[in-house]
Amino acid sequence: MAVVINTNSAASVASNNLAASNTMLQKSLNRLSSGSKIVSPADDAGGLAVSVKLTAAAKRSAAANNNIGNSMSYLQTQDGALKVAGKVLDRVSELKTLYEDPTKSATDKANYDTEFSQLKLQLTSLAAEKFNTIDVFNQALTTQVSEDGAQTVNLSAKDLSGNAGVTAVQAAGNLGAVTLDNIKTAIEGVATMRATNGAEQSRLGFASEVLTVNKANLEAANSRIVDVDVAAESTQLARWNTLVQAGTAMLAQANGSAQTALRLLS
Repeated sequence: MAVVINTNSAASVASNNLAASNTMLQKSLNRLSSGSKIVSPADDAGGLAVSVKLTAAAKRSAAANNNIGNSMSYLQTQDGALKVAGKVLDRVSELKTLYEDPTKSATDKANYDTEFSQLKLQLTSLAAEKFNTIDVFNQALTTQVSEDGAQTVNLSAKDLSGNAGVTAVQAAGNLGAVTLDNIKTAIEGVATMRATNGAEQSRLGFASEVLTVNKANLEAANSRIVDVDVAAESTQLARWNTLVQAGTAMLAQANGSAQTALRLLS
């Protein structure tokens, strides 16, 4: 091999190798310090695109689950009002039975009518209940139960005042004007609305469970794309660190080879 001064090929090669090793060392350090395999889009352009979509889908799943929770609260508020309405009607039926007692005086019956008037007002108040300004009764709602909006659950409009029995009870001027059949119809109507409410709550519960599982799976899939394997990357860090140190030593040795030519000239 010729001994030259102007061109030091060994040093050039060593310098290029050192630069490449140092670049990889910096990437490894960046990945470990950030916890992500994709520090810049250039690291994995396709993977980054998929990751962005998976992340957005996971966030939409969480948002949809939150909406389901609010719908559950709405239904629970509705059921609470229906439960009280049922108790009011139970009391009305009891008052009606007591009212028909032939031993009761006109004053006794007037006292029963006084309570009956207050109970009718309570039924009216219950029918006007609201949840976050939204009517609890006579209001149909549609709840999105999937992150893409393709799946929905319809919450039926339960009209407490529209119940034939309740309407008859509210329209009666006194207990003498309402029949036990009217009251029974009202009670059965409220029971049916509560059953429907319970069915809707059950479905929303299962829908929430699906969203929770889907969100976890989306996050796991995204993790496989973007999260760095610390054990594997630590091994690569050690490798590149060793190569940088070796490259630095070899570059110093290659640069020193020019001294051979000087010794020949002395």
